[in-house]
Amino acid sequence: MNFETEIIKLLSKNGVKEPKLSVPARPEFGDLSLACFDLAKHHNEEPVSFAMELAKKLKPSGLISKIIAVGPYVNFFVDMEKFGIETINDASNEKFGGHFVKGKALVEHTSINPNASPHVGRARNALIGDSLVRVLNFAGYAVDVHYFVNDIGKQVAMLVYATKDLKKKVSFDEMLQKYIEINSRVLENVTIEKEIFKLLNKLELGDKKTKKLFEDVVSTCVKGQTDIFAELGIKYDSFDYESKYIGSKLLKDTFKKLKKRTFKDENGRFVLDLKEFNLPMKESVMVLTREDGTSLYPIRDLAYNLEKIKWSKGGKNIVVLGEDHRLEYLQIKAALAILKKEAPEVVHYAFILLPEGKMSTRSGKIVLLTEFMNEAIEKAKIEIRKRHPNVEDKKIEQLAKIIGYGALRYSILKISAEKNVIFSWDEALNFEGSSAPYIQYTYVRAKRIVEMTKKVKSKKIIFASPEEFGLIKEIARFPNIVRDCVRSYQVHSLAKYAYDLAFTFNIFYEKCRVSDELNNDVKMSRLKLVNAYTRTIKKVLYLLGINAPEFM
Repeated sequence: MNFETEIIKLLSKNGVKEPKLSVPARPEFGDLSLACFDLAKHHNEEPVSFAMELAKKLKPSGLISKIIAVGPYVNFFVDMEKFGIETINDASNEKFGGHFVKGKALVEHTSINPNASPHVGRARNALIGDSLVRVLNFAGYAVDVHYFVNDIGKQVAMLVYATKDLKKKVSFDEMLQKYIEINSRVLENVTIEKEIFKLLNKLELGDKKTKKLFEDVVSTCVKGQTDIFAELGIKYDSFDYESKYIGSKLLKDTFKKLKKRTFKDENGRFVLDLKEFNLPMKESVMVLTREDGTSLYPIRDLAYNLEKIKWSKGGKNIVVLGEDHRLEYLQIKAALAILKKEAPEVVHYAFILLPEGKMSTRSGKIVLLTEFMNEAIEKAKIEIRKRHPNVEDKKIEQLAKIIGYGALRYSILKISAEKNVIFSWDEALNFEGSSAPYIQYTYVRAKRIVEMTKKVKSKKIIFASPEEFGLIKEIARFPNIVRDCVRSYQVHSLAKYAYDLAFTFNIFYEKCRVSDELNNDVKMSRLKLVNAYTRTIKKVLYLLGINAPEFM
């Protein structure tokens, strides 16, 4: 039982349910504090006298060494040595921080159009999704990771049109330029766009030759995209193809159930009336078909969501979507409500911006994820060679990937999902401050201490300095951080914790000697604390998808 849990249990026994504890502004006021303003008001008492009476009733025990009232606050002090021993023992367990639930979860993420190499902006979806999957797995969920492939959209049809008459098969690396070129041609020539829609129509009517053209383009793009994500440690369990739902029984049944709520608009399309849901859009309708009756993306997406609900029955159902899909999600949610089904929980994210604005695959004004990855590796190599000029190239290459990819992931994940990211090479690869290299370096530094002091023998645990206690408290926060991530799906809090933990370790490192400490009891105590830190920070880095290097 950790310190906070023990306080909550004690307060609950004394009639204070769900207390809101906070860290006092000054350490001499205790380790955790309970404000009594609202509690006193509820009992028609004055806050200062209420706090005093409550403090008298609460008896210190276990990890709680002292309880005092200071004004309208009840302050709790922890027994540092007991707390330190418990934290070190907890951190030595592989399950520390996780494995507290049983259940299943379906997480859909990435799901970018299979039309070109992904740009950095869309990579945010995959990075948030992957970290969330790792957290849920660590918490105890059996997670099934899905990638919804929009293999019959206009973007794919444009690529099919651009490549269908070429004698040589277009490689994945060539797809982006073909896509940019066809976009320019469509803007200049309306006839081409009509031909593209003809291709889509032929596909939906089941033309085998057209279907093969689409399959070839899509398979090349999906393999190319997922190979890039795999390089960053991102994996998927299922690829769900939109084309599966064309003419499917599920889609027909879904349309039939919604038919009474639909009408034909001025263009002859079937649309679903969603006025009762007060959606934030001019027309509260969801367009389900074209004028010729063939299905459109919304109803296929709806059918897919119905299948996901079935697959995830009894567990979590989560989707990661860009902020540009907010309205589409609200439409799907409303349509599912009509069908008496619950929509997936959603994590929306804002875009990664270039200094001049939003990225666009159509215009070519993008930074490809592969370019960003390569640049991160090259810049990491420069930093490594400054510190290790004599290390062999092969080793530098391996380390540069660990540092470079870590820098990429951390610089994106540390920003809360609803905020834009304006990436900076210098900030991402900075070995000081809130960056992956800074955190990775503290891990390496701590590992070196553990290796240097392995032969120390002592069974006695002694903690006396505030820096030791600061690190103990920070390590002990880990389980609550994980639980908060599971509740909120906000992985940026985990990234912030990684920095806070590394920063606290560095303070400890500067003030508390280990390898040259003369007192063996103190040395062993600090060694165990450092070891607890290495195990914890390595777990945190893993949950962020970042590798912990063995040297830097």
